[in-house]
Amino acid sequence: MNYDALVTVMRRLALEAGDLIMEIYNSDDFDVKVKSDSSPVTEADEAADALISAGLEKAFPDTFLITEEQAATHDQKAQTFLIVDPLDGTKEFINRRGDFTVNIAFVEDGVPTRGVVYAPAKERMFFTQADGTSVEEVGSFEKDKIGVLNEISVSDPDNSALLVVASKSHRDQATDDYISKYAVKDMKSAGSSLKFCLIATGEADIYPRVGRTMEWDTAAGHAVLHGAGGKVVRFDDHTPLIYGKESYANPFFIAYSPNVDLKSAK
Repeated sequence: MNYDALVTVMRRLALEAGDLIMEIYNSDDFDVKVKSDSSPVTEADEAADALISAGLEKAFPDTFLITEEQAATHDQKAQTFLIVDPLDGTKEFINRRGDFTVNIAFVEDGVPTRGVVYAPAKERMFFTQADGTSVEEVGSFEKDKIGVLNEISVSDPDNSALLVVASKSHRDQATDDYISKYAVKDMKSAGSSLKFCLIATGEADIYPRVGRTMEWDTAAGHAVLHGAGGKVVRFDDHTPLIYGKESYANPFFIAYSPNVDLKSAK
């Protein structure tokens, strides 16, 4: 894979999808449907998916593409593939809370190595560079010209005063029970894959997820966090979270800065 070309294409498509999403987000009304798994989907999800899929298939025709909105792709099995969630945080989008993202990632041998997370309503853009390191772009987000890039890295956490981030829409008692094992200085909520990015920038130290997620929800944020020095492990045994699993479903997991003293799930 030509990583320079990959990063350029992923970034551009994320911005173009973001423009489409915001046009619908700022409209007076938009259609909301319910998928077979009872999760919501909007015209923004579908429009962004069509744009991103067409762009990736044109640029990388020989690479498997897995995308949330195309169920037929979920039957493909590969260890190296592109994976897309065109609008992560649909509930945040529907409720106009702004915490939604465009997620595009490249997985190699089960590991997300390159990714872009774009939060158009928050005007935040995170991505891995060709060399695998992660940056946050600031500026006007021009499609054909990269703005100012700030290298990002995880915190050096204080285990007696941790900064925890948890899901805004999926917080539950099991999550709170696990968080209670830590000495917490501050807790914040965020939607979508932004939680990974807050750890990548050092704005949070740990994100435990005790709930259902799919690989397209996490791969891009995982890649960004990895490129900033962070880790993502299974909740049960703290082994690395790998990709290309059956049905692309994730187990519970923990994303964190490596110097956090992880507690047992038991």
